[in-house]
Amino acid sequence: MTRLPPSPRPLNRRVSPRFRGLPAIAALGVVSAGLVAPSATIVAAGQAAPSATEPISLDRAQLSRLDALIEDAIGRGELPGAVVLVGLGDEVVFEKPYGSRAIVPEREPMTVETIFDLASLTKVVATSPSVMRLVEEGRIRLTDRVASFIPEFARYGKDEITVRQLLAHVSGLRPDLDWSRPWEGYETAIDLAIEEVPVALPGERFIYSDINFILLGEIVRRVSGMPLDEFAGSRIFGPLGMNETAFRPAAGDVARIAPTESCPPLDYPCGGPGSSMLRGVVHDPTTRRMGGVSGHAGLFSTARDLAIFCRMFLKGGAVDGVRVLAPLTIARMIAPASPPEAANQRGLGWDLDSVYSSNRGELMTAWSFGHTGFTGTSLWLDPRTGLYIVFLSNRVHPDGTGNVTPLRARVATVVAAALRGPALATAPMPRGVLSPSGDTSDPSAEPAQVMTGIDVLVEESFDRLEGKRIGLLTNRTGVAADGRSTIEILHEAAGVELAAIFSPEHGLGTDRDEAVDSGIDADTGLPVHSLYGATRRPTAEMLDGLDAVVVDLQDAGARFYTYMTTVAYLMEEAGPRGIEVLVLDRPNPINGTAIEGPVLETDLVGFTGYLEMPIRHGLTLGELARLFEGERGIEVALDVVPMRGWTRDLWYDETGLGWIDPSPNLRSVTQAALYPGIGAIEWSNVSVGRGTDAPFEQVGAPWIDGVRLARELNAERLPGVQFYAVGFTPSASRYAAEPCEGVRILVTDRVALRPVRVGAELAAAIERLHPDDYEPAPTLPLLGSRSTLAAIERGARGAELVSGWDEAAADWRLRRAPYLLYP
Repeated sequence: MTRLPPSPRPLNRRVSPRFRGLPAIAALGVVSAGLVAPSATIVAAGQAAPSATEPISLDRAQLSRLDALIEDAIGRGELPGAVVLVGLGDEVVFEKPYGSRAIVPEREPMTVETIFDLASLTKVVATSPSVMRLVEEGRIRLTDRVASFIPEFARYGKDEITVRQLLAHVSGLRPDLDWSRPWEGYETAIDLAIEEVPVALPGERFIYSDINFILLGEIVRRVSGMPLDEFAGSRIFGPLGMNETAFRPAAGDVARIAPTESCPPLDYPCGGPGSSMLRGVVHDPTTRRMGGVSGHAGLFSTARDLAIFCRMFLKGGAVDGVRVLAPLTIARMIAPASPPEAANQRGLGWDLDSVYSSNRGELMTAWSFGHTGFTGTSLWLDPRTGLYIVFLSNRVHPDGTGNVTPLRARVATVVAAALRGPALATAPMPRGVLSPSGDTSDPSAEPAQVMTGIDVLVEESFDRLEGKRIGLLTNRTGVAADGRSTIEILHEAAGVELAAIFSPEHGLGTDRDEAVDSGIDADTGLPVHSLYGATRRPTAEMLDGLDAVVVDLQDAGARFYTYMTTVAYLMEEAGPRGIEVLVLDRPNPINGTAIEGPVLETDLVGFTGYLEMPIRHGLTLGELARLFEGERGIEVALDVVPMRGWTRDLWYDETGLGWIDPSPNLRSVTQAALYPGIGAIEWSNVSVGRGTDAPFEQVGAPWIDGVRLARELNAERLPGVQFYAVGFTPSASRYAAEPCEGVRILVTDRVALRPVRVGAELAAAIERLHPDDYEPAPTLPLLGSRSTLAAIERGARGAELVSGWDEAAADWRLRRAPYLLYP
């Protein structure tokens, strides 16, 4: 069994910059009495105060700006309503309901007593405090391995993952369990979490993961002997008097609960067949399947209850004479638990400074911390000032289209701007809040800059090729950072003799969509041997006299993109002749973490699929070469020159590299993102936009009803994508010069996008609407799965359509693990 090696990084022991300069006790994260305004000194701005030590206060006139801010957002349809509560020390300074609690089926006014589905606030209100109570009792250590509590979790290289890494979201586990296929039950969810295969090494990088907190909830259950809801209720909520905070609210409270969205009982996306409005039933689909209780979601509460919780945290674990956590526990929870060099800084559950911190706004101090919830909820607390903000909304009501991300940030900024007091003039500002896109607001921040294999080879002074007569498999994408082509660089390199050039599909210029003849390179006078013409394998004559063949190609990240097969055929032919193969690596343009699609069936292996693997494989070309060598047993002297600075989560436009079309119909990162799915169905009798200005972004045919197709697809609520009807006339390829109707595909969230599912759903929808015209059978070599093709031919939807894909992805992660080169 393949095991991932343990993380090479030690635990973070140093004090973060966010705590430097505090008194010694505060540097550990303890809330100092001198930093939090005590209730006796809180006054409204403008009132008289002792001149020697003017207290921190809130300008109520500034807070009144919240009214227009929130009402305008309600008017734009960003949310139906909200409750905002602002506290300073022990006093609730501002509390107000806005808009409507419900608008479907009838409009109901919002009230301050409204109960909200907190979504991911569950992580910090229920799960993290419960875990830390058990830490205080000595029953859990943060450095304990998860497998010491859940022994079966150790499989697939997860034996090194610790409790702290779960809390800080650096375990290497995926964001969530899969809910595209049917399953139900708490124990089933735990079994699925146990079966997860990591996508990164423990401690290696930040991946916000619900699976982390599903496991933490199970650890609480196994250690305490009580389910999470009972433990948190008896040890946290009950003692604090948070009497309206609970999982699975009582039937008598339903009338006060803000409804969320119309969803099927166990399915997602919402809005499909069998849907009903969720009210008192958790919105999160995983928690719904788990019976309503999970470590990552499921908690319901009110603004006033959450105000008690915030006061407890800001007062060192006790409020109104009741202590639920020790002061040093609070300090540990809000201190950085991420590696010191990490761009995303998290505490134990809490968000400190990450891509999810936009709800902090622009003015909160560097010591502030908080969390958000998917349904439109947010907490943000500032121990330096004693300020806390509770923002509760049901922005997903009634149809899931609301968005309060900008509003939460504006609310926090307006509230922070209301703080008054001379000490605030020296309050440190955040280091640079990261936006949801991952870009930093700090203008001095350096963009990512990846060095590709050719640049590393140049830096090494071509040592690996010294004295060798070489061939070069490349095309227009083979360029260095200075803009010179790899052909030019190797032709001029001292101590290296470039003797032949090889080209893959699409030719040296990446502009051909048909067979390409061999020829002569005009600039160097060298022979150019086409491997997509009379032969697809290099012949003995082509390889004669070479010591090595260098590969510099930009791959597309999909199984049927033929560059990988061309490299594999080169390895197969070069090895027996004693010729080395050196791959100069380049990024997977659609990142190296996402894996999706059916596995290629063995009898379908060929030029459009060299190995049994999912369509979206998540490997670079260098990693693929290593995998082919190992899995196919190719006896070849293979070497890969790895990139520098590339990590698996990077998309091409995050690398700092310029985009060069790897083929004539892949002209952008968006098209590359859609290609694994739309390319998988292009051998059927539809146009995928070749011969238009938007290949792989639109699909159509003369016989398709575009309006009906767009309506059918949008009803499926596929994550990360929307459709609208279009008409287009291709100038080339299928249906050239024929007017077509179809759909344009708009990518709204490329991280959530599952392109292979989009392609399959699109094909199945066309089959449902046009069964007499559509011919999906020719797609089999690209799809690679007879069961997936059969589901398309039945017009299947959702889980039935993608059956088996996730199990295949887990198996693939294990199979590819030994060949990975990058974190």
